[in-house]
Amino acid sequence: MLRSVATVGAWTMASRILGFARDMLIAAKLGATPMADAFFVALRLPNLFRQLFGEGAFNAAFVPAFAGSYALDGPRAARALANSLAALMSLFLSGIVILGIVFMPQLLYVLAPGFHGESLRFPLTVELTRITFPYLLFICLAALVSGVLNGMNRFSAAAAAPILFNLVSMAALLGLTPFVATPAHALAWGVTASGLLQLLMLIAAARMAGMAVTPFARPRLTKEVRTVLRRMGPGLVGAGITQVNLAIGIIIASLLPEGAVSFLYYADRISQLPLGVIGAAVGTALLPVLSAQLRTGKRLAAHRSQNRAIELTLAFALPAALAMAVVPGPIISALFERGAFDSRAAAATAAALVAYAAGLPAFVLVKALTPGFFARGDTATPVKVGLAVVALNLVLNLTLTRWLGHVGIALGTSVASWVNVVLLAWLLVRRGRLVLDRRLRRAVPRLLAAALAMAALLLALQALLFPQPDPWLRLGALVVLISAGMAAYFGTAQAIGGLDLRVALRELRRRRT
Repeated sequence: MLRSVATVGAWTMASRILGFARDMLIAAKLGATPMADAFFVALRLPNLFRQLFGEGAFNAAFVPAFAGSYALDGPRAARALANSLAALMSLFLSGIVILGIVFMPQLLYVLAPGFHGESLRFPLTVELTRITFPYLLFICLAALVSGVLNGMNRFSAAAAAPILFNLVSMAALLGLTPFVATPAHALAWGVTASGLLQLLMLIAAARMAGMAVTPFARPRLTKEVRTVLRRMGPGLVGAGITQVNLAIGIIIASLLPEGAVSFLYYADRISQLPLGVIGAAVGTALLPVLSAQLRTGKRLAAHRSQNRAIELTLAFALPAALAMAVVPGPIISALFERGAFDSRAAAATAAALVAYAAGLPAFVLVKALTPGFFARGDTATPVKVGLAVVALNLVLNLTLTRWLGHVGIALGTSVASWVNVVLLAWLLVRRGRLVLDRRLRRAVPRLLAAALAMAALLLALQALLFPQPDPWLRLGALVVLISAGMAAYFGTAQAIGGLDLRVALRELRRRRT
């Protein structure tokens, strides 16, 4: 599993680095202006549907079914399952796209009520969202093909595909801006084009792997297809709960002063680095591994895989969270403070980053815990937990924004995520599906001690390296700060026994059987 996590994590890291370059370019061109607010809402809306119908509920039901069919029934049966579901998804999502484009003003009355009545943000958001909305069809089908590749233990292409999103977005912003109304329009067209290119790339990768997926074939409602659809039901509700949480944040942020949507977006992008690199990598690699191990009766191996996933997530999430909490100002200033993004926007974004950092370990741990349910075909339990979490998140957001403004939205999300983790872990332990082994119990306090030592070093170096007047000097100082922090963390963790880098390297080099 470590090899798979490393593969997904490496490609995701490359994508996140390019994502930072894209966000730096967006910040310089758009800043935290009404135009930026409009684009970020336009980007968020198709992503809500993508996470609802694509990566979340669908993968939870499809990947275990496909992996099991591929292992026990052979490639032909697995291919038939994938093609039938691709055809059904194409028909359904095409209808969603058409309806969304037609009724976009009414939809935004609900999702961005604070923009209604404004002469700039509301009509611009409607126009941009109509441009980006077809992205959800392309990216949901791309998520299906990614699930096919992941179910075959082929992770590289699926993990590399998001790189196209960043490259095409930057190319569109730089190349299309002179030919369209605003830079935000150029970005919106880049989003849709990137979705189509990702889908085509993944279809080609699946074909090369001997698993040709045809999204527009005639659907067949076989027993296996109906099983996946039935399991998607609770998953859709569960994913819907998560998306309701995100929608609540958008709704409340739209009611706050101009710039709130942008501050939260930029802060969230920073917190998404460890979540995407480690959380997504672990979740992606763990689900098919656990599914295959449980399907073939290897319960002890599944137990070890679950523990190693938790250990791996904490090994990276703890130092990342502490770094964001102790030096948020230098991080935001170095990455975004240039062009249209001024020092006021940097300070507001840094405050939101601290709030997101408080929940970062929880965001990542959820990715390591939910496969423990999904691999056993249990998509209902996370839904029941999510119902409680969404209610808590709503109460926290409405309460905390009264005193903390946009920071209250981020803090409420973090608190709700910790409640989610505690409930999921408790249920797994109670059902005998999670027993923390001796290696994990020994490693966690040592990893925390190493992270605290790193945080102390970062605070000392911050005083020496910052502030810097030139944006490029700030970026260089941030590279020095991050490099020193990583060296301190991994060196301390190795010295006190929190992790063994030599063992990890040996496992990564080991050839697959």
